[in-house]
Amino acid sequence: MSQHFDALETRAPHLREADLMAALPGQVAHAKAHAPALTALLADVNAASVNSRAALAQLPVIRKTELLERQKAARAGGGSVFGGFSALGFGKAMPRVFASPGTIYEPEGTRGDYWRMARALFAAGFRSGELIHNSFSYHFTPAGSMMETGAHALGCTVFPGGTGQTEQQVTAIAELQPAGYIGTPSFLKIILEKAAEQGVALPSVRKALVSGEAFPPSLRDWMTERGVAAYQCYATADVGLIAYETSAREGLVLDEGVIVEIVRPGTGDSVSEGEVGELVVTSLNPDYPLIRFGTGDLSAMLTGPCPTGRTHQRIKGWMGRADQTTKVRGMFVHPAQVAQIAKRFPEVVRARLVVSGEMANDSMTLHVETEHATDALKSHISEAIRDITKLRGEVVWAMPGTLANDGKVIEDARSYQ
Repeated sequence: MSQHFDALETRAPHLREADLMAALPGQVAHAKAHAPALTALLADVNAASVNSRAALAQLPVIRKTELLERQKAARAGGGSVFGGFSALGFGKAMPRVFASPGTIYEPEGTRGDYWRMARALFAAGFRSGELIHNSFSYHFTPAGSMMETGAHALGCTVFPGGTGQTEQQVTAIAELQPAGYIGTPSFLKIILEKAAEQGVALPSVRKALVSGEAFPPSLRDWMTERGVAAYQCYATADVGLIAYETSAREGLVLDEGVIVEIVRPGTGDSVSEGEVGELVVTSLNPDYPLIRFGTGDLSAMLTGPCPTGRTHQRIKGWMGRADQTTKVRGMFVHPAQVAQIAKRFPEVVRARLVVSGEMANDSMTLHVETEHATDALKSHISEAIRDITKLRGEVVWAMPGTLANDGKVIEDARSYQ
């Protein structure tokens, strides 16, 4: 039996990169032609020239907050509920619309495995001809449909368990004997605990694909002890599958249908391999062609290929949120402002703003990595802090490489007691 979903997973890295970069200009051109918001955002961009990561990095990052604002503005003006980002209109080409908190609306197209989840299901051990118990929500958010369409593409039958009704979930699993579970890891734990409490055996559930929340090693081990091999995947309602776990359990392998960058929060600037930053995704989905979509999630690239033979890059997984906007003395301070301060001075390698003290009596300290610490530079940086944030802040020197690699540009260290 093959260990890989298809031949794409084991391509030579340079061939994959060539294929992705070859597809990129067409996707940018398609987005400009069919998604009005991107027509405006990329008005001055020559799509044919966007054929490398360096060229892609010159395009603006569209963050989730901007997507939400544009959708709200369009709806208020009687425009598209999608804010001009969808290339589809209502009708046969769009069988479903979903809603995520905010509210952000997402279209679902008609292509098989629209969200590309079959690859993650295969890596978690699911195979054609199996029954899967799907406990993701089937209303408002697309999680249930994301997994169901992927399972169907894989050749599986799905029981749409949805959320809640734990006792009925246990009964259905006991009677239907599915090969595995799809849903959040916390709900699987609840189901297994309820089954144990009722004295009901669930011998068929030996694998699971979980997502939607953190999946710590302690919970993974708890499930393993009960005979369930659970694997996680990282996906969003905006771009579908981004990365998935394999049997190696060494990070998450990137999906073949997206181009992923890791950038410094508040900017569009790529960070070095291994450095934590915001995960930015360019989707190759023609129906919802998001270009440089900032997920707002933190992660980092891992070095080397997956031990399973999959050759795509890997990420560490979800490592927190990138939007660290903080209110200081009544003023909002944004990660982009910290980046703007740092960019004024070539001597600055990296900067991290720490807000300390107590609410209404707080202070800002900018920790700056540099090898050129001088009083004059400190004075100029302090002036830049006042100029850009309209607030006063101290400057503290740090040697290059000594600030924490956790993706934080703004650290709120205040006491809230």
